[in-house]
Amino acid sequence: MNLQERELLSKCASGLGISVPGDQLHLLGIYLDELWEWNEKMNLTGLSSRQGIIRELLVDSLLPSAFLPERGRLLDIGSGAGFPGIPLKINKSGIEVHLIEANSRKANFLRQVIRAAKLTGIEVIRGRVENEGTNLHPDGYHIITARAVSPLPRCLSLCTPFLCSGGIIVNFQGKRFEKALEESSDVIKELGLLLHKSIPYKLPGVDIQRQLLIFKKQG
Repeated sequence: MNLQERELLSKCASGLGISVPGDQLHLLGIYLDELWEWNEKMNLTGLSSRQGIIRELLVDSLLPSAFLPERGRLLDIGSGAGFPGIPLKINKSGIEVHLIEANSRKANFLRQVIRAAKLTGIEVIRGRVENEGTNLHPDGYHIITARAVSPLPRCLSLCTPFLCSGGIIVNFQGKRFEKALEESSDVIKELGLLLHKSIPYKLPGVDIQRQLLIFKKQG
């Protein structure tokens, strides 16, 4: 990541109230460089510019950090290229992170990023969450993130069995989030969840309304 890109990331994050110190910018730069290199061999993001990745993926992934604890266990379901799990790990180093990804090539990429950035307290689990219960933490997770994973009702059904009591599910939605919530109302009630926070936002340079949904497990 060059100086101009570091300044772009810092400015975009700051515009959304997110602080990214210099050491974290360095690690996110390693991540971006690895992603850009691997993206030439396999389609990890669908974005054609490094600036687009910074604005639409890195900054978007960092947005939940203001609502997360400093410690605990985080499960990132369908991690893909590592969004939001890796940026959140970099920003919240005290959180133990498990990235679950079914695609073997993507799982290998995630492991390479972890090696290159020398990240600790983070592990890649290759598989699908519905099939990998025995490989996940036996005491569950305090935070579960899901970005672009299934329609909301199914996403919540996949996440909740692995969530600690009082834990949160972080879900990213677009402008049709109200419809997604309406379609999920029965599931939310059945699973003992509560819509804890609903945060509207727009990414810098992208005039599309987005919504960060945070669900809390009651009990």
